[in-house]
Amino acid sequence: MKFTHEILDRLDLLEAKYTTMGQDMLSYLDGLLHADYLTYWDYIHLDTLLSLQNPRTPLPDERIFILYHQITELYFKLIIQAIEQLIFDEKQDLAFFKRQLQRVNRYFEHLIDSFDVMVDGMDKAEFLQFRMSLLPASGFQSGQYRKIEILSADLYNLVHFSQKSAVSPESPMESQYAALYWKKGATELATGKKTLTLKQFEQKYASEFIELANRVKACNIWQVYLKFDPETREDKELKDLLRAYDFNANIRWPLVHLRSAVRYLDNKPQVIAATGGTNWQQYLPPKEQRIVYYPELWNEAELESWGRKTRM
Repeated sequence: MKFTHEILDRLDLLEAKYTTMGQDMLSYLDGLLHADYLTYWDYIHLDTLLSLQNPRTPLPDERIFILYHQITELYFKLIIQAIEQLIFDEKQDLAFFKRQLQRVNRYFEHLIDSFDVMVDGMDKAEFLQFRMSLLPASGFQSGQYRKIEILSADLYNLVHFSQKSAVSPESPMESQYAALYWKKGATELATGKKTLTLKQFEQKYASEFIELANRVKACNIWQVYLKFDPETREDKELKDLLRAYDFNANIRWPLVHLRSAVRYLDNKPQVIAATGGTNWQQYLPPKEQRIVYYPELWNEAELESWGRKTRM
């Protein structure tokens, strides 16, 4: 076989690469001689992925419930990756910032649009049966979603409105963490005490959340935005992307969950018990939580009606 200039050029580049790393190129070429061809199913670990659904009951719709939550967590991982690139990448220029926000919004929009799988895609009677076997586990316990919130905004903006007079943006992260809004959603309706769902969640993640909040307090999405010069911060497309993200995460996303809860749950004590006793009626409606990542980008009327409109 006659080597073309293209092949010889590639060999020179490979030799330079391995020499820089103190490696022997011939050894790597020998490895290629024995390596198997890559297949799609091996590359994405398809057999492993399809084996990760382990229902607790024989009810068919439980598998839908598991699969959709797994899909959601994979989207959360995509969102976290996009945000981490945005806040930690050295260049952090306007074009890159916009590109990453567009990705985050696209992932959220896919999740929101697909949530009909949960709203209308399961049999109510089956749901109420298999859900009882999952106590005290709850989608509330998604650690990845809480990380998305911490990466996205100043932690003070995640404090429950009833607690904002007790802490300030300058308060230690431990104090702000203790007042976060979502803790109100995991208290027993009758006693106001923490549910087992919340106790388990905090035992696993509390220190990790506080550490992350400290790490990104000067470089979350909002803080990176503030590093742009005043003229750049007024860029309409940039502000629209941030507003769309705020709206997607804090209005549209909780509202589709609320639709699902209304579809499958009601006010009977035994049904509420199926959610681990969490106060979903107060936790899910965005108008009750009033969580806004970027309040500076909304006018007074928009903030006053927060959560009451489904379109921007």
